[in-house]
Amino acid sequence: MVDVTPKEPTHRRAVARCRVHMQPETTAKVASNAISKGDVLAVSRVAGIQAAKQAANMIPLCHPLLVGAVTINFTIGDDYVEIETQVETVDRTGVEMEALTACSVAALTVYDMCKSFDRGMVIGELALWEKTGGRSGNWRRDASGPAVAAEMARTLPIEEQIDGLIGAQGSSEADLPGDGSFDGAGL
Repeated sequence: MVDVTPKEPTHRRAVARCRVHMQPETTAKVASNAISKGDVLAVSRVAGIQAAKQAANMIPLCHPLLVGAVTINFTIGDDYVEIETQVETVDRTGVEMEALTACSVAALTVYDMCKSFDRGMVIGELALWEKTGGRSGNWRRDASGPAVAAEMARTLPIEEQIDGLIGAQGSSEADLPGDGSFDGAGL
């Protein structure tokens, strides 16, 4: 664990985002608060806040710190729920891990609350978008950068992405026995 005791406490903030991709019907149910388990966004917000305060208990070398504030906002698109978390503290180390943990747990909670309607949901695009404070100063993700643009522009359904991965490994139906069966021998 890195020794942060010589550092002076400063105001620090981190912003993270991710998306839960789902069927448009599921998004409509979330937006109209029609999910039978309850208010998806309210429960996910509380779960994210709890997670931010517990990050050091889940990530082995993450320093425990006093979380001063956690804000969690949701944007509902046609086929996704975007989650943005902001965590602030006055401490000797940053709150990037707390923001990322809050975001991922909020997304997992959206999945849990909606899974009876849509088991095909995909959680993705988890990333730190901004951090302020500390010795290294401020940092902000360039939203127009190639990595972000490629990730945000990805429109293939998950089935096509998986097919592409399988095809990339060089196996095909031609590699199967004549009857199309596969017994797993040789793996």
